[in-house]
Amino acid sequence: MRNWNRYIMNKDYETVIGLEVHVELATKTKIFCGCSTAFGAEPNSHTCPVCTGMPGSLPVLNRQVLEYAVAVGLATDCEITRVAKFDRKNYFYPDNPQNYQISQLYLPICRRGKVEIETKDGNKFVGIHEIHMEEDAGKLIHDEREDCSLVDYNRSGVPLIEIVSEPDMRSAEEVIAYLETLRMLIRYLGASDCKLQEGSMRADVNLSVREKGAKEFGTRTEMKNLNSFRAITHAIEHERERQITLLEAGGEVVQETRRWDEGKGDSYVMRGKEDARDYRYFPDPDLMPVYVSEEMLKEIRDKQPEFRAKKMERYKRTFDIPEYDIGIITQSRHMSELFEEVSALCGQPKKVSNWLMGETLRLLKEKNEEPEDIRFSPRHLARLIALVDAGAITGPVAKEVFEKMFEEDIDPEAYVEKHGLKTVNDEEVLRQVVEKVLAENPQSAADYKGGKQKAIGFLVGQTMKAMKGKADPGLVNRMLKEMLG
Repeated sequence: MRNWNRYIMNKDYETVIGLEVHVELATKTKIFCGCSTAFGAEPNSHTCPVCTGMPGSLPVLNRQVLEYAVAVGLATDCEITRVAKFDRKNYFYPDNPQNYQISQLYLPICRRGKVEIETKDGNKFVGIHEIHMEEDAGKLIHDEREDCSLVDYNRSGVPLIEIVSEPDMRSAEEVIAYLETLRMLIRYLGASDCKLQEGSMRADVNLSVREKGAKEFGTRTEMKNLNSFRAITHAIEHERERQITLLEAGGEVVQETRRWDEGKGDSYVMRGKEDARDYRYFPDPDLMPVYVSEEMLKEIRDKQPEFRAKKMERYKRTFDIPEYDIGIITQSRHMSELFEEVSALCGQPKKVSNWLMGETLRLLKEKNEEPEDIRFSPRHLARLIALVDAGAITGPVAKEVFEKMFEEDIDPEAYVEKHGLKTVNDEEVLRQVVEKVLAENPQSAADYKGGKQKAIGFLVGQTMKAMKGKADPGLVNRMLKEMLG
């Protein structure tokens, strides 16, 4: 990475950032045809004449795309355009089979909204300029070995919404806070999984710098298709320093589109930045205007979920769990619903919270998964908690069972029975094991008798290990103390 910081800055600069966030919607079929949107299929297996741009094929709007777009617009406090239209954005590129993209320029579905974000200086609002519906392009795959490029059209026609912010952000931290807030809202709606690693959420960053106090914006550049928070942060920091260095050296920032290379920690020019006129937009003649009726708007509004802010307030009134737990659990609608269902079944919200905050988050992190990927049922977690409460299994065994439940959603009661994992309370059996442990660890026994209280912990541990975690630790502790006098 180039060291832009080696230059001395003579002026104090402010960064101005706006985002264009592309979100793939969670429909089963594409925006204008019936092809599947499933991720990871064989190249060009989810295609038809419509999404590959064959002459004579006609698009038909997927109603679910419209409903998701309106739902996101309502969640971001947008005005909903009651009569919206589609336009053709003309450009020529191998992954664009029609040589145009169906998008919205003149009458986008949502306009003039806002999102509240948390920053280190307090909460602030980021304006939403517009949200529009459009189709995705295909994907170019560069084969370095064969020195050629291949095209996969499976993604061509996958429905997108593009959320265009106002230039209201001033740092990478504010950008990440904005993206996290957007992602949470959209996931709560079920409109998209927003998995950056799969490309279902990606951002274009428009950035300029200006002297602090200046009213006019500087010349902006755009960095395309950033799909990780790490890459977005690095790209913003690098581009800010690059522009300041140019200005300090007496140069000018050129309006252009740049590509960020995370591996090299550097960016390079892709092309000069286009304006809307460069794409020669005109209304799509094959698609009728979209009418959003009062009845449809009410139906979508009535389906809006309880979002995080209200959910947190309710949890504080209803459940006796720490605020920290509430903050983590409510970040995911799926996890919060799981928490409520298990709590209703077992009546012990703190124990439910412990399992979610502890073992569940640990396993999600280990497997690089997200809360939406949790597969075990509320009923099974409630049964596991009941088994521990009844003393039927020990804590270590419960964790072992939970790992299996996390993977395969097994019934914990049946699993414990089948594998003989119930707690052993037979004193005669335990006595034999304890005697063996004492015989094998005479020094620890002598240490305890000599007043070293910590030695008993080691002996309990050795006994539990010999019993494969199935002994009652309280009973083991009492028996050891009795036998050691």
